[in-house]
Amino acid sequence: HDIGLYLGCGAHMQELRRIRAGPFTEDDSVTILDVYDALKRFREDGDESLLRSVVKPVEEAVKHLPKIYLLDTAVDAICHGADLAVAGISKVEDSVKKGETVALMTLKGELVALAEARMSVKEILEASHGIAAKTERVIMERGTYPPIWKGGKRRVRR
Repeated sequence: HDIGLYLGCGAHMQELRRIRAGPFTEDDSVTILDVYDALKRFREDGDESLLRSVVKPVEEAVKHLPKIYLLDTAVDAICHGADLAVAGISKVEDSVKKGETVALMTLKGELVALAEARMSVKEILEASHGIAAKTERVIMERGTYPPIWKGGKRRVRR
């Protein structure tokens, strides 16, 4: 109604639908009843197949983002909110661009955090020190990986 008044044509909105959010489309959506039924089946029968079909791993939400893979020794520091130093990187995807959001991943493919790249792929590969990414949102729980944060020899791969 408000947009119709603003435009001076008296229009009304009947429906507003979100058909895409990140990598997910409307076809990927499920109802709360689907989730309830899947959880009920799991609790009653121990069958997790339906639950796995409606609840996706968090890594699915970042599959469209460029990724930086961390050394295991850097993971816990990132979980505590530290920014990612070049020394904590194991490998980096070619699609990483300075200023863009990246997913910080373990070598096992687990999502650790979301960050803003402070260096391009080329700068990361050439740097011997410095902050490669500013941690914005930590996803992984603290203590999942051992608390070790040390500098070391650089072995960044593409």
